[in-house]
Amino acid sequence: MEYLKYEIDGVTAHVALFDEGRREAHAMIECPRDSESSDTCARRMADASRRLGGLVGTGMQPVFMRWFVSDAANQTPLPEETKTDCATSVIEQPPLDGSKLALWVIYQEDADFRESSKGVWENSRGEIWTGDTNSYPGRSYDMTRHYLETLAGTLAARGGTLSSHCVRTWFMVRDVDVNYQGVVEGRNDVFAREGLTADTHFIASTGINGNQADHLMTVAFSAYSDTSLKPGQMTYLHARSNLNPTAEYGVAFERGTAVSRGDRRHVFISGTASIDNRGEIVHPGDIKAQTGRMLDNIEALLTEGGCEWNDVAHLIVYLRDLADAPTVREIFACRFPGIPTVTVLAPVCRPGWLIETECMAIRKCRHDGYAPY
Repeated sequence: MEYLKYEIDGVTAHVALFDEGRREAHAMIECPRDSESSDTCARRMADASRRLGGLVGTGMQPVFMRWFVSDAANQTPLPEETKTDCATSVIEQPPLDGSKLALWVIYQEDADFRESSKGVWENSRGEIWTGDTNSYPGRSYDMTRHYLETLAGTLAARGGTLSSHCVRTWFMVRDVDVNYQGVVEGRNDVFAREGLTADTHFIASTGINGNQADHLMTVAFSAYSDTSLKPGQMTYLHARSNLNPTAEYGVAFERGTAVSRGDRRHVFISGTASIDNRGEIVHPGDIKAQTGRMLDNIEALLTEGGCEWNDVAHLIVYLRDLADAPTVREIFACRFPGIPTVTVLAPVCRPGWLIETECMAIRKCRHDGYAPY
């Protein structure tokens, strides 16, 4: 992985570039920390994201982006000029660098995505990115079921299934300490019908605090799926030396998934915290020690997926207490100075976990029998 940094009209972009075969890049774009309005910052960042596609390589286009905003009620909807032809998620998870907004973008070469329904973008290869979609406000249980049942229907219409072709999900939950249980129960019910059980497998996922502008919307949802995947092409990561199966404490997600692409492997690491192989919190109350244990757990999952830290394309760090931000940002800046990283305020689904991190990695590999990506 090649790590790059660009300054574009005062906007900073940290980029990870996978420059093999069909190129892919992941970027974290930082908002200027000055007195500009959030709308002005958003316009400048969106313009930088468009120009960045040309800087990292001819034919590179965004396929997914997530805006992290500090105040969804006042900052959304974003200005019309920020709209981009790709799946997009906007969520209140305040960046902890003192700015109003941050932007995560995934770029791909020859990305022929089109919007097939509100918020759902798919390409000719069978990949589907789900961003913010039309939904109805309600209980977290009902909204979770609605999102997953809608995705299952979308996949079925294209010859796919939730169990075989959904690679990664995100659930952003308003007041996670209150509403996360509804997400757990709604997901469990849909998964049971779809054949996703502790005896088969689940889906890599992050369940974390996050708000939309409408206070009645208890859950926001995003997903990545690929209907071209064949049996055996997607495998599941466990790191049993470090982590326990999630079903042991009643939740249904995989610690990570790896997708073989012929010439490369994509690894998707779920939101990971300071936990041991008995499901217990490690180092209660100690942010430094929890960060260290969390990174050990992520490294174990990456290793099982055939990757190393220098294959990581981005890191998203979620903190429960903003007072911990300086400590955590310093740890990540020292250990991973090149990897595009954003740290946001977003309480984890279990109060004792002070920090959680997710990531994606891309590793070049020998042809493994599957079609090149």
